[in-house]
Amino acid sequence: MAAITVANLVKRFAEVTAVDRISFSVAEGELFGLLGPNGAGKTTIINILATLLHPTSGEAEVAGIPVSGNRDAVRRQIGVVFQEPALDVRLTGRENLQFHAMMYGLTKPQRKERIAEVLELVDLADRADQLVEKYSGGMKRRLEIARGLIQRPRVLFLDEPTLGLDTQTRRRIWDYIRSLNRNQRVTIILTTHYMEEADFLCDRVAIIDRGKIAALDSPAHLKNLLGGDILHLETAGRGEPLVKALKKTEWIRELKWHDGTLSVTLNRGDTRIPALMHIAQQTGTVIKSVNLSKPSLEDVFLHFTGRTIREEEASGDTPFRFAHRRRQGR
Repeated sequence: MAAITVANLVKRFAEVTAVDRISFSVAEGELFGLLGPNGAGKTTIINILATLLHPTSGEAEVAGIPVSGNRDAVRRQIGVVFQEPALDVRLTGRENLQFHAMMYGLTKPQRKERIAEVLELVDLADRADQLVEKYSGGMKRRLEIARGLIQRPRVLFLDEPTLGLDTQTRRRIWDYIRSLNRNQRVTIILTTHYMEEADFLCDRVAIIDRGKIAALDSPAHLKNLLGGDILHLETAGRGEPLVKALKKTEWIRELKWHDGTLSVTLNRGDTRIPALMHIAQQTGTVIKSVNLSKPSLEDVFLHFTGRTIREEEASGDTPFRFAHRRRQGR
């Protein structure tokens, strides 16, 4: 049985569509990622699955339970780590967990046993009786993950779990998430706009662009769709003459031109650099820099949407942001 099933899901805020006819399923024990810029609709999807929002139309099930009309039953099957911190920093780590466990109706012996287990799982047993206000950012995130696991959920939702953390702490959180999935067999759905996070953690990734799924597969298969190597050529001035010349070159598989950079997909890219430089010289194009890489999820996002995630976030023109501004009267 699938842990999550979503069929033709739609969520509108006034006339703005934040989630637009999305369908996907997540297998039990899978680590599934929703990858896209802030405002693409990822958190809205999570909030619907966690019964925090009602869908406009479509169907969704968690652990075989329809989310519409079954809020309490669904919530007994899930844990949620929200994007925004939700800890009481005036309490200790243990007290935060005790309060959460009481909300889920665990008896005193159950609370004691389960709190000890999750504190050990996230490596906070020795800091459990310290005030949360003295925790580092990474410790707070681990405590939030522990809280999400307190009732032994079948599905754990992680909304941007490493947002705002430094690189070293982020990698440690990745290790905890992967361990939870592999050793505890918890089905995990995470949202992220970090390409390397989705690539490192996820069994499969759905690329979300303006409320729609642009592509869905394993990170490896998505990158293999592009094939070959990627050469990123930064040009000075107009690059159109170079683009026109390269379109006639048979060993080039794909060209993408955006924001002064030409991305060229081709085989054996390291051997083709001299030829590319020669063509650039013939067209009068000045090349400022050349970068050779294997296809990344950033390249995949660009391939399917025509933009990078950074460009999409910088524009701010996402359905959720429009809806949010309307609700705030801006």
